[in-house]
Amino acid sequence: MKALQYRQVGAAPEVVTVPDPEPGPGQVLLKVTAAGVCHSDIAVMSWPAEALPFPLPLTLGHEGAGTVAALGAGVTGFEIGDPVAVYGPWGCGSCAKCAEGKENYCLRADELGIRPPGLGAPGAIAEYMIVDDPRHLVPLNGLDPVKSVPLTDAGLTPYHAIKRSLPKLVPGSTAVVIGTGGLGHVAVQLLRAMTSARVVALDVTEEKLALARKVGAHETVISDADAAAKVRELTGGRGAEAVFDFVGAPPTTAIAGACAAVEGDVTIVGIGGGTLPVGFGVLPYEVSVTAPYWGSRAELTEVLDLARAGAIDVHVETYTLDEAPLAYERLHAGKINGRAVILPNG
Repeated sequence: MKALQYRQVGAAPEVVTVPDPEPGPGQVLLKVTAAGVCHSDIAVMSWPAEALPFPLPLTLGHEGAGTVAALGAGVTGFEIGDPVAVYGPWGCGSCAKCAEGKENYCLRADELGIRPPGLGAPGAIAEYMIVDDPRHLVPLNGLDPVKSVPLTDAGLTPYHAIKRSLPKLVPGSTAVVIGTGGLGHVAVQLLRAMTSARVVALDVTEEKLALARKVGAHETVISDADAAAKVRELTGGRGAEAVFDFVGAPPTTAIAGACAAVEGDVTIVGIGGGTLPVGFGVLPYEVSVTAPYWGSRAELTEVLDLARAGAIDVHVETYTLDEAPLAYERLHAGKINGRAVILPNG
């Protein structure tokens, strides 16, 4: 089969031919319908060899959807042909966090060498992929796999982040979204669907801000040195009750801290290497700063339910498997407006 692999440190990913996978006991083979392209992949491909926690080559793609092609011995609950989405942050399934469905916070994954597809295990940008356990599959139940595959990360991750701040996003409050690309433009929609907050979106180009307005942002601000002051002006000097940074680079984490209101939440989702100092007098009183990771299995089900209700409409650009390297080039250059989706069998 064809697959997109990261094969050499510092090199661009390439489409190669690899053996067709076969499911072992307890595993499921998927014929991949759609696979998302994420900035996290670019971050991983920028790491030096000593920082890589897994060997190469690696088939990329941690957002996957497909149809069940074969069942390993002992697998129940699914039939051949079932359309499903893949829950990506795989865990051990038995620790205290996994017992809650929070496999994104598995306590033993590192110890046991368990890694997500596309981030250690073979990923979804291939004609077929192996899913390690049927509990990591969620039925699509009528959802379009192309539009819904980004929800497994670009929807689940902001949903998990936003849920934590729901008690603060009451009528009259303000939520700031920094970075309105793949995750951020979904976050805007989630905030509109789940809260009464006024949503202010920040990004570096008018094109991306236009998308943010299209999907529901009340206000948009160019993300520059004056951005925090403009947010404070929009809020009458108070600042935002919740700030979600989907870039996570040093300039944006600084903006995030400067936008926060007293008792506000700053959530750093992006992995751009930025940090935010915490200490008395550094931020407004009782500001909480957190850096969450992905989301739980139950939350993925909730996100897909929101999509079925029409609350989320992911803006996607589609590419064939042979065009996958181009999709990464365009993403790295900031030319993807929304989410790039690969159609491996399209």
